[in-house]
Amino acid sequence: MRCPFCGYEESKVIDSRPTDENERIRRRRECIQCSKRFTTYETIEDVPILVIKKDRSREVFDRTKVLKGMLRACEKRPVNVAELEHAISEIETTLQSAADREVTSVRIGELIMEKLREIDEVAYVRFASVYKEFDSASSFIEEISKL
Repeated sequence: MRCPFCGYEESKVIDSRPTDENERIRRRRECIQCSKRFTTYETIEDVPILVIKKDRSREVFDRTKVLKGMLRACEKRPVNVAELEHAISEIETTLQSAADREVTSVRIGELIMEKLREIDEVAYVRFASVYKEFDSASSFIEEISKL
């Protein structure tokens, strides 16, 4: 770590502790050459998840977009937004823990449907009707019979 005072490239860590949110580590360092102290923060490098859409284009995973879709499916249902936020966090964790940094929109849709099925069956059917592009009443009946 380069000293901000003299530019020397070696320093020693004097103190190390997590921040309040446990998102970063705060380190107090001392320059070996000039003996001045400074603080650095260490964070985990976020590698974005890329979503491969049906038209083969790619975009960065956007949890706000997922929340909007889930809220639309849960409209006028007794579903708490905190439940949806928690479900999205679980989906994001699943995606982050996968080896591949690219995921298809189809896979994300399946994960959303799994979570909605647990939260509210009506919301699940609403989401599935748009996601699976139901074109008849028999498609609805078929999906409901799976429940």
